[in-house]
Amino acid sequence: MSNTSPPEGYLFSKRYTAYVFILLWLLYFFDYVDRMVVISLFPFLRAEWGLTDAQCGALVSAVYWAIVLFSFPVSILIDRWSRKKSIGIMAVLWSLATVACAFTKNFSQLFIARIAIGVGEAGYAPGGTAMISALYPEKKRAMIVGLWNVSIPLGMAAGIVLGGLIAAHWGWRHAFGIVALPGLIVAIIFFFIKDYKTVGLEKAVNRTTEIENAPSLKKQMSKMDIFREFARTPSLLLTYLGFIGMMFLTISISTFLPTYFERVHGLPLSKATLLTSGVMLMAIFGSPLGGWIADGWMKKKIQARLLVASISAFMAAVLFFAALNFSSGGAVQYVVFLLGGIAAIAWASSAIAVTQDVVHPGLRAISYALCVITQNLLGSSLGPVVTGALSDRYGITAALQMACVMPLCSSVFFYLGSRFYKKDLDKVEKVALTAET
Repeated sequence: MSNTSPPEGYLFSKRYTAYVFILLWLLYFFDYVDRMVVISLFPFLRAEWGLTDAQCGALVSAVYWAIVLFSFPVSILIDRWSRKKSIGIMAVLWSLATVACAFTKNFSQLFIARIAIGVGEAGYAPGGTAMISALYPEKKRAMIVGLWNVSIPLGMAAGIVLGGLIAAHWGWRHAFGIVALPGLIVAIIFFFIKDYKTVGLEKAVNRTTEIENAPSLKKQMSKMDIFREFARTPSLLLTYLGFIGMMFLTISISTFLPTYFERVHGLPLSKATLLTSGVMLMAIFGSPLGGWIADGWMKKKIQARLLVASISAFMAAVLFFAALNFSSGGAVQYVVFLLGGIAAIAWASSAIAVTQDVVHPGLRAISYALCVITQNLLGSSLGPVVTGALSDRYGITAALQMACVMPLCSSVFFYLGSRFYKKDLDKVEKVALTAET
């Protein structure tokens, strides 16, 4: 890394920043490959173990239940200890847990192994988000988060496609083992990057002083101060609620859209998973596009990040519901699905940025951990199970149509949050981050 001062707003040189960003991107990519590879293995597990749709959905939900339980304590470790060490340890754990899935003998064992994957992945999103927020200038935050989040649908799509291909040639057990190895390699490399110094939890106590140029006194934040940091920030709380419906829809669609294409339109599994991957790959455009629009609009309208999230959530609900009403399928239906794929991720970059914008810099990992807990407890973990159960009872089309109600609620929450955003942003403690030497 160069000895010259980094550009304004950066912790490191742009070249080293890009290097760290690439490693963070790759870890997020392999995080979702390992998380979602099981979806393409559903037909093999149904054939070998006689699993129901609800049980298959539970194998996806197991990861999210573990994330719910462990995100908060791990995020404290991230904020108060080390981002790079925490992330490296977690990535090694989730990779090894994925390998362990290959050696399971029944549903219960596989379910436990999937929980172990979730334990490893519990703190990655909070830790990675905190690092991204520190690496780049605040004015670029939504755009960079958007580029980082491109790794999510790409990882999901790669997991589904690779899992199906490997399982078809060598068996489903090999799929788990093979996809786990690249993430393990990147995890080891990550231990050797530079981090930013842990931020002290202090707050100013005389910011309203009438004495000109008086130094601002600081005091250590108490547990109650930390609690108030979140409880008295309505734009943040409403953003958390907005995540619920979007994650419910996104995980339900990614989990059961291959089943929809297979059952409703009679497509072979290989083509069904390929079409689903195409929908998820729309995030290549949707994720950075949403962040770019939000950052640009924010120059004129301060609450733009949450307004973009609100509009995106509404469009996702409308487009997916419309696509599911095409009984004959065809090219037009698939185009609508693709547009839905763009809208279903365009909200995320700006909403994630909000979770970092309106809190003390020393609490950023905890802030996103609380968001992760909320979205996974009431969104991601419930989506596959509820949608799977509705599918067992009413059919796959009706189940996915019902899931489209959830993002409409998210749209309302994001809009309400935008009404409080400027006031919450103005009261955030200003803290300069410094790089490790």
